[in-house]
Amino acid sequence: MTSQSEPEDGQLSAIVNERRQLINLAYRLLGSLADAEDVLQETYARWYALSREQQDAIESPGAWMSKVASRICLNMLTSARARRESYVGEWVPEPLPEALPEPAEWIIDPADRVTLDESVNMAFLVVLESMTPAERVAFVLHDVFRYSFAEVAEIVGRTPAACRQLASSARRRIRTVRAPATPVTHQARIVRDFKQAWEAKDINALISLLDPDVTAISDGGGLVSTVLHPIEGAEKIMRSLILLQDRLRDLTLLERTVNGQPGLIAQEDGVTVSVYAFEVAGDRIKRIWAVRNPDKLRPWTTGPRIPGSPTR
Repeated sequence: MTSQSEPEDGQLSAIVNERRQLINLAYRLLGSLADAEDVLQETYARWYALSREQQDAIESPGAWMSKVASRICLNMLTSARARRESYVGEWVPEPLPEALPEPAEWIIDPADRVTLDESVNMAFLVVLESMTPAERVAFVLHDVFRYSFAEVAEIVGRTPAACRQLASSARRRIRTVRAPATPVTHQARIVRDFKQAWEAKDINALISLLDPDVTAISDGGGLVSTVLHPIEGAEKIMRSLILLQDRLRDLTLLERTVNGQPGLIAQEDGVTVSVYAFEVAGDRIKRIWAVRNPDKLRPWTTGPRIPGSPTR
């Protein structure tokens, strides 16, 4: 009995240990924690659908699961384009808190928390959204997770040379729009100054913190009221804030880490109703992303979406 159970226990442990890798991979590929959780479930379902003989024949279960998860993500990215066309307003990647909450009804394994680094900051994810599905998968797998182009080719269904070209094209997109790196402590100071100026209704201070060509994008998903199109320019953003000041009066602003960088959340009666991510360049804010879609705020309120509930 011992000789038979030990391999099974060892294999089970190896499979469970892949959860962190898979959730990290899927979130970066999809920009949605809820979708990443769906990918995780589907990948495990496919593994357990295999016979014991088929499982034993797989030399590296972890590599097999990563390949399956990547292919599922590629399919989801392709279908997402059609879904985005019917999405109400702008689509912004799902914001991640510094650590997922752990209410009693949702005990989450710490290994499932997405590692927060540059490849999950909001500006980076937004650039990924501009890529074709094949570009995104090739770039993330090779440049972030260090897959060889031969391995990427198996997943994407193209030659290694074609995948190398896809990743190169993705890098050019990133270099074109990436702002110079700003120390996190400096970003935190700018975001804090923005919060204080907002609370004080100090228009001049707010304008001084915004780049003249700043862009603000809000995502309500058609579920809550919000601006449907990007607002460009500091003066237009300020006019919008003035028009919304009655609605914003009862909100409490709190400094929080959003996708690994300084951000803000707005709470009403202790419930998070908006999450704000920023791109800071020098002493000015260049981009603001406001996520109000309640489906995307579940990690900030009651925890991740329950599998099977409606998607965004």
